[in-house]
Formats: sequence, structure tokens, C-alpha cells
Amino acid sequence: MTEMTIAHHAGEFVATLPGETAVGRLIYRQRGPVLVVDHTLVPSAIGGRGVAARLVEALVDHARQNGLRIDPQCSYVVSAFTRHSEWADLRA
Repeated sequence: MTEMTIAHHAGEFVATLPGETAVGRLIYRQRGPVLVVDHTLVPSAIGGRGVAARLVEALVDHARQNGLRIDPQCSYVVSAFTRHSEWADLRA
């Protein structure tokens, strides 16, 4: 698995990889107890290393820990929820 760090800032999760200047981002808006996910952005320079998947996993962990639900508007996150039936309880 690729080494990376995921940080959470207001409205986004940011993935950084050692030695890379490009970063991956998952951007959301919070509406009450629902995180509306608008975009997952992974530059080609760091693509193919599982960055988007790790960003979604961080989102899911955050939602579970904080009693939140997720409204995936981003096509990548919609696909991730389709692949992970164990996340169905989090879908708004």
C-alpha cells in the first residue's frame, strides 16, 4: 500500500504522498448531520496509487466517528458506496 498522509480541514480531506507536490482532495459541504460530497480530485501525477480510495475511507471513518451521514454527489464516491455495501447505513 502506498504511504500517504490524510489530513482533515474544514470541508475537505487532503492526501499527501512523500516526495510529491501534487495532493489529492475530497471536497464536501456539511448540511446539518449530512456531508454532501462534491468532488474527489486526484492529479495524474499521483494517480493509480489508491489516493481516491483512501480519501473516501477517511470520509467514512469521520462520518462514523461523528454520527454523520454521507450524500455522495461525486461519481467516484457513488461508485465507492456501490462497491462497499457495509457503508450503506451511512448513505443519506
